[in-house]
Amino acid sequence: MKYEETKKEILDLVKKYYQEKFHEKPFIPNADIVRYSGRVFDEKELVSLVDSSLDFWLTAGPHAEAFENEFAEYLGVEDSILVNSGSSANLVAVSALTSPKLLDRQLNPGDEVITVAAGFPTTVAPIVQNRLVPVFCDIEPGTYNALPENIERAVSPKTRAIFMAHTLGNPFDLAAVIDIAKRNNLWVIEDNCDALGSKFNGKFTGSFGDMATVSFYPAHHMTMGEGGSVVTSNEDLARIARSFRDWGRDCYCASGEDNTCGRRFTQQFGQLPAGYDHKFVYSHIGYNLKVTDMQAAIGRAQLKKLPGFVAKRKENFALIYAALKKFEDRLILPVATKNSDPSWFGFLLSVRKDQPFTRTQLVQYLNNNKIHTRNLFAGNLLRQPAFINIEHRVVGDLKNTDFIMNNTFFIGVYPGLGKPEIDYVVEKFTDFFKLNKWHLPGK
Repeated sequence: MKYEETKKEILDLVKKYYQEKFHEKPFIPNADIVRYSGRVFDEKELVSLVDSSLDFWLTAGPHAEAFENEFAEYLGVEDSILVNSGSSANLVAVSALTSPKLLDRQLNPGDEVITVAAGFPTTVAPIVQNRLVPVFCDIEPGTYNALPENIERAVSPKTRAIFMAHTLGNPFDLAAVIDIAKRNNLWVIEDNCDALGSKFNGKFTGSFGDMATVSFYPAHHMTMGEGGSVVTSNEDLARIARSFRDWGRDCYCASGEDNTCGRRFTQQFGQLPAGYDHKFVYSHIGYNLKVTDMQAAIGRAQLKKLPGFVAKRKENFALIYAALKKFEDRLILPVATKNSDPSWFGFLLSVRKDQPFTRTQLVQYLNNNKIHTRNLFAGNLLRQPAFINIEHRVVGDLKNTDFIMNNTFFIGVYPGLGKPEIDYVVEKFTDFFKLNKWHLPGK
C-alpha cells in the first residue's frame, strides 16, 4: 500500500534526523556539563516514537500492553501496571492496600506504615494522602538504608505495612524486611524507582515485596519520558491497582474490549440496578493515571538496552569509587548492602564530621566547574514545609537523617558518562582539596 511506502520514507528520515541532530560529540573539559543523570537513546527510540504516533493511538494501547508483559518478564513478576509516573505508581500501590476487597487486610485511616524520612517526598506522600500514619526509622550513613533492628522496633499493634525505597539503587536488607513482615502479617511495598536492575541474593529488587514501584522519568535507569509502573505477583493486588489507575472502575476489560468476564449485564453492585453495565461500575475512589502508547513505544526500545545501561552504571561507579577512595578520611563513600548487587542511580558521598570544609563549599566548587550534584532528595522530610505538621511517629531519633540532610550529596554514574567525564570529575575533587591546602593521603 502507498501509505506503507510513505511510512518507511518517514522513518528513514527520522533515522537521518537523529544522526544529524543527536550525533555524539567528544567531551570538552571545563566547557561541557557533567550531568548527574539524563536520557540515553539513539535512533531506535525516535523511530519507535514516530512509528507509534503515525498509528495515532493516543492513549494506552498495543505498545502499553506489550511493554507491561515484557517488563514483568524482565523482573520475574506476574504483572506490571503502567502509570504516568513513579510518583503515581507509589500512589496507586498504597491506595491499593486501602481497598475493601482485601477484607481484613485492608488498610484503614490511622493504620501505620513504616518508612524513612531520608528520601523522596512521594514515597511518603501517598501514606499521608490515604490518611495512614508514617512511622519513621533512622538510616545509616554508607548504605543510607534503615537498619533491620530499627524496623523491628518500629512495629506496633497498629502497623500494617512497610514502604521504603532502595536508596539510590542500594537495596535495603530485603531478607530481614520480608522476615519482619511475615512474622507480623505486614504488607511490603518496595519503592524501586531508583534501583531498577539492582539485585539482592541474586534476585531483582522489585520482585520481593507484595508490590513494587518503578519510575521511567528521564533521570532514571530507563525512560519513556514521564512514566512508571506498579509490579506485583499477586493477582488480586494487580486487579485492584488497575482499578485505581483506571478511574476506580470495577471492570478490567482492556481498552476497546467489552465483556471479558462474560457477565457484563448480569451482576449487582452497591445500590445500582441489577444488571447495570459493568463497564461503568466504580469500586474505588480512583484516578486516570495511564500512559500514552507513544510513551510505551519508547519504553519498549529502552527496555532492550536496560541490561547494558545497568552494566555501564556499575562500571562508572567502580571507576569513581577507586579514584575517590584516597579521600576516605574526608568523605564517607557508599557501601553496598550485604548480599546485594546494586544498579546505582548515583554515587553518594557524605562529608565526614569535623572537616574544615562543608558540603555546601564542596558542591558549589563542583557546580562552578560544571559538575552537577544533587542532595539526597528531601534530606529529612519532617523538616520540609509540607511535612512538618503531618501525623506521624518516630522510632528513636533521626540523628543520622539530619546528618545526611546537612552533609550528603551525589554525583552521576549514568550511562551517558564516559571515562573522560569521570577523569574530569576526579580531577576536580583533587583540585578542591589542593586549592584549600588540605592534607591529601600519601602526600
